[in-house]
Amino acid sequence: MRGATRARWAVCALAAALAAAAAGCGGSGSSGGVVRSSWGDPQNQLEPGNTNEVQGGKVLAMIFRGLKRYDPRSGAAENMLAEQIETSDQQNFTITLKDGWSFSNGEKVTSKSFVDAWNYAALVDNKQKNASFFEYIDGYDKVHPASGAATAKTLSGLVVKDDRTFTVKLSTKFSTWPDTLGYAAYAPLPRAFFDDHEAWLKKPVGNGPYTVDSYAKGSAMKLTKWAGYPGDDKARNNGVELRVYTDNNTAYTDLQAGNLDLVDDIPSAQLKNVKTDLGDRYINQPAGIIQTLVFPMYDANWSKSGMEKVRRGLSMAINREQITDQIYHKTRTPATDWTSPALGDKGGYKAGLCGDACTFDAAAAKQLIQEGGGLPGGRITLTSNVDTGSHRVWLDAVCNSINNALGNDNACVVNPVGTSADFRNQVSEHRMSNPFRSGWQMDYPLIQNFLQPLYYTDASSNYGKFSDPQFDRLVDEANAESSQGTANAKFHDAERILARLMPAIPLWYQNGSAGYSERLSDVTLNPFSVPVYEQIKVG
Repeated sequence: MRGATRARWAVCALAAALAAAAAGCGGSGSSGGVVRSSWGDPQNQLEPGNTNEVQGGKVLAMIFRGLKRYDPRSGAAENMLAEQIETSDQQNFTITLKDGWSFSNGEKVTSKSFVDAWNYAALVDNKQKNASFFEYIDGYDKVHPASGAATAKTLSGLVVKDDRTFTVKLSTKFSTWPDTLGYAAYAPLPRAFFDDHEAWLKKPVGNGPYTVDSYAKGSAMKLTKWAGYPGDDKARNNGVELRVYTDNNTAYTDLQAGNLDLVDDIPSAQLKNVKTDLGDRYINQPAGIIQTLVFPMYDANWSKSGMEKVRRGLSMAINREQITDQIYHKTRTPATDWTSPALGDKGGYKAGLCGDACTFDAAAAKQLIQEGGGLPGGRITLTSNVDTGSHRVWLDAVCNSINNALGNDNACVVNPVGTSADFRNQVSEHRMSNPFRSGWQMDYPLIQNFLQPLYYTDASSNYGKFSDPQFDRLVDEANAESSQGTANAKFHDAERILARLMPAIPLWYQNGSAGYSERLSDVTLNPFSVPVYEQIKVG
């Protein structure tokens, strides 16, 4: 997901516990058929066009359904509200909706529900973080110019034909565009969103299997099963209570004590014990997530001539095998490219595209860094938030590996940032002067999603500001291909450019890991490593 920082947990303070009352963080309470799950506060208020991180995305996945939905097991894009999406030229699409869908407030879902939502998200005035998802639609440059005010309020490429039909004209050919439409940014919106936006933000109304009951920031969000949900994927429990934690060890302790039902990221310190603790209630499976270190290419120290050797050398100084084995106990896999094995061959994954640059070789690393002019200022600083995901542990391990490879105990140091929000603000405002952590959770299972948003010139999540005309050209050509196999081959050529220039160091592919209580059954993670909440049974 866009900038997937995975802000997962918060320690339940006394005040939060009092505010939560029945939520009773630290006490079992009465939960009936409700799933009690660990969570983290979203970065922003929930709305499809402005939620681009994992925690908010979990909620949107429960309260919305779009044109497509990704199969919880295979990740394949399948029609949900779309009855059919037709094109004869990979640029002009006609979308026909299924009948019988409504929002939880009773309003019918129509073509206008989609078109209005997309126009709102794309318009620069609304400052939506997911606006770039609509950049392929004709007229985006008018509603969301690179600078200055919008010269149009709606996308010229969107036309409502009738309640169940609308057309989309893209500015260029994009053969796999329909497969992107399962992402939450493309969700429909009811009139209430536009008529009283502030009220809607306080209690979002969607068309998914759950409705939002309440939300106390820093404490919990409660969602209730929507009895009138028309889809086939109806909730099999009465609701979900998402409890906020900032310490995943505390969440794990609560799970063991019976005060929590589901932890969807096992702390690294517990991985050696988790199978003994939970038995078959522990889940460890591949997910569409990659961890990287991004270089700030907007900083002259990192973009000057010869620094590609330094960047490649640093990559070769990292012993991925040792770190993933000793710290993560096989819940991470050393990365050999910039995507994820979860894509499979059809989605575009090809192992080994990073080549020697992702293979640990201390001597070669030291030589390359010397040939490139050495580390800027004599050492590098790795920056990340350390409030979630055991990041401090692996950052220290990466620095130790670099220091050992270079024979210098001060070559690499860690700059810990206290909160995810602060770290994300520094990254998005381009205030970094050294490599920084970047986690990417796929929005949809296509290689394009791992490459274009992160490395295409001025792309929405290209926080390092990498730019290469040949890379951009290959991505454009790949998107225009009608054959997925041919498109993937061009994307692979684009990855080879990343291997040569190394704007970001691939570290490891991340598994989804979770544990659950004896109260639950049918607990699974989807290919995005998110629990499939609606399938979970309680009792």
